[in-house]
Amino acid sequence: MTLSFGYSPCPNDTFAFHAATEGLVGDVEFDVELHDVETLNERAMDGDLDVTKLSFGAFAYVVDEYSLLRSGGALAEGVGPIVVADDDIDVNRLADQDVEVVIPGELTTAHLLLQLRTPEFEAANALRFDEIMPAVTDGSFDAGLVIHEGRFTYRDYGLQQVVDLGEWWEEETDTPVPLGCVAVHRDVDDPAKVEEALRQSVEHAFEHPMESSDYVRGHAQEMEEDVLERHVDTYVNDYTVDFGEDGLQAVEELFRRGREIDLLPDNDADILAT
Repeated sequence: MTLSFGYSPCPNDTFAFHAATEGLVGDVEFDVELHDVETLNERAMDGDLDVTKLSFGAFAYVVDEYSLLRSGGALAEGVGPIVVADDDIDVNRLADQDVEVVIPGELTTAHLLLQLRTPEFEAANALRFDEIMPAVTDGSFDAGLVIHEGRFTYRDYGLQQVVDLGEWWEEETDTPVPLGCVAVHRDVDDPAKVEEALRQSVEHAFEHPMESSDYVRGHAQEMEEDVLERHVDTYVNDYTVDFGEDGLQAVEELFRRGREIDLLPDNDADILAT
C-alpha cells in the first residue's frame, strides 16, 4: 500500500515520521510531501492527500473526509502558541481595531485558541509562521501569534510575551494543549495499518534518536542545535505515540468550545479512524 503523506519540515515531524517514511518500520509505503502547517491545512480542505498532518483547528472542517489517528499528533503540557509584541501591550487590547496582529494562518489551532481566549479578536493579516517575528520586529505589525520554535526564540528578536495561550488553555480545561494531528482520508482501506506505522515510527525515534539526525537537520532551516533539541523534546512526547483518553478529551473540548461560539462547524461524525 502506497499513500501520499503530507507533513511539515519542522523537527518534531521529521523526527517522528522518519522511520515510517524511510521504510524502517510498518507495512505502508509513503509518498512524502513537505509543507508548512497552513499549506497542509489548505490541502486538507481540498482532500487531496491520503494521510496528512494538520492543525486540530483545521481538522474540525474536514471530519467528513478525514478521520483522526491516535499517533503522530502534537499535544503537550506547559507549552502552546504565544502572542508576542515589540512594546508592552495588554492582552485585552488584542481585539482593538488599532492593534494589528499577524497570525500564522486562519485554520491554525493557534488562531482558534486566540479566538477562544479573546472572542472579539478578528485578524485580517496572515504570514507563514517563520515570517511573523521579523514582521513584528520591523514594525509591520503590533503583535504576532507565534507557533513552533518561536516560543523559544522570540526574545532573540527583542520581543516580549503578551499571553501564553497554552497556559490559558490548561488553566481553563485541565487538559493538554491540542495543537496538531494526523488524519487519514476516509477512502483509505486500512487506517489501522497507517496508525500502527506511525506509532512504530515515533517509538523507533525515541529508541534510536540519532538515526534521524541527518534527516531532521536537513530540513531544520538553519535552526540552532539547542533550539532544534528543545523543539523535538517539547512537541514529541507520549501523546505523539498515542494521545490517549486525555488527548481525546482535549480535542473534544476544543471542538465543543469552538462550536459553542460558532467558530467551528457543527458535525456529529465519529472523528476517530480506529
